Amino acid sequence: MASGGAETKAVARTAFLELADAAIETGRVRVTWPGGEATVGRGAGTPEELRVHEPAFFPRVLAYGNLGMGEAYMDGWFDVPDGRLPDLLTLLLRSRLDQEVGRHPSLALRIAGLRIANRVRHPWRNVRAHYDLGDDLFEAFLDPTLTYSCGYAAAERDDLASLQRQKLDRICDKLRLAPGERLLDVGCGFGGLLIHAARERGVTGVGLSVSERHAATARARVEAASLAGRVEIRLADHRAIEGTFDKVVSVGMMEHLRPRQLPGFVRRVARALRPDGLALLHFIGCGRSRNEHDPFIQRYVFPGSDQPRLSRVAGELERNEMAVLDVENLIRHYALTARRWLEAFRANGDRLPPERYDARFRRMWEYYLSSGVAASLASDGALYQVLAAKGFAGPRPLARV
Repeated sequence: MASGGAETKAVARTAFLELADAAIETGRVRVTWPGGEATVGRGAGTPEELRVHEPAFFPRVLAYGNLGMGEAYMDGWFDVPDGRLPDLLTLLLRSRLDQEVGRHPSLALRIAGLRIANRVRHPWRNVRAHYDLGDDLFEAFLDPTLTYSCGYAAAERDDLASLQRQKLDRICDKLRLAPGERLLDVGCGFGGLLIHAARERGVTGVGLSVSERHAATARARVEAASLAGRVEIRLADHRAIEGTFDKVVSVGMMEHLRPRQLPGFVRRVARALRPDGLALLHFIGCGRSRNEHDPFIQRYVFPGSDQPRLSRVAGELERNEMAVLDVENLIRHYALTARRWLEAFRANGDRLPPERYDARFRRMWEYYLSSGVAASLASDGALYQVLAAKGFAGPRPLARV
């Protein structure tokens, strides 16, 4: 994507630098481009580095925000040395650049003009690279259980395997799983939670997945763990929930429901539970009254995804006679998890077959994981675990897990 002539690029560069200098209060950024450099921001300490290789970077980012930034990274238009892309993105996100535009009318007018010109030349194209995301991709950055959701940190130095083991144990503890109980996992992924719960807590379980690849891998992993008689994996979504269960869990699935689907999902969870049974809902949520979806994630990673508000989920639980027992926001744990994923992907990404995962895809995935770190530290995002019981008169523990 080119972005106008040399004059437009120069105007955009000046506007970008002015905007960044006005917005960044907690740090600094040293920006270099072919033939020049500048340091922006009013914070202290060593500045982050933004090395721009293509002058069209500036109008692209001003016109399209994080989508333009992400695509510029995918195309190799800029780099951040020393693996500090997450740190730069965190600083920029914390600085709320778009909000700063409104405080400077003359700057806002210039940027508005650039955005109009850019979008006339390059209309929004609802396109997305289509890759067959195979097991090899997930194996390149996940822990041995292939758990693709936020872990739980006991300490910042925890490795990825520890983060996920601690998360699985914490979920089992919150659900108070006991031998012989029946557990339903809606959106079971590669089956890691069910396998862990069956091995460590003595439960039997059913997992639902809408991904043929994930379901096949989960079945193979169940078989390898000698749990085929105790854990069943079904290729189905929440609309196919059948039977009664002591406990229900859903980890990282609710983000993929359309808002209109949430009432039906919660209703089916409630119906599947025995009286006084427990449900744990683990989902990326939005902490504000208005949910503004990130266009980069929507286009390249999770098209059509949503981040439910806690108030909406709580309301649906109330409508289904589910007593909310505990709510925990683990968003800072997601920052550590995403950073460990990024470290693993950087270490292993070059081993992926280039005919399936080319350089642009690998840079896209690196930007996605880096954005996950930044969003966990500086956005309105949340990572909720909501524990609820069916009914209001059952036994309740005195202390939370």
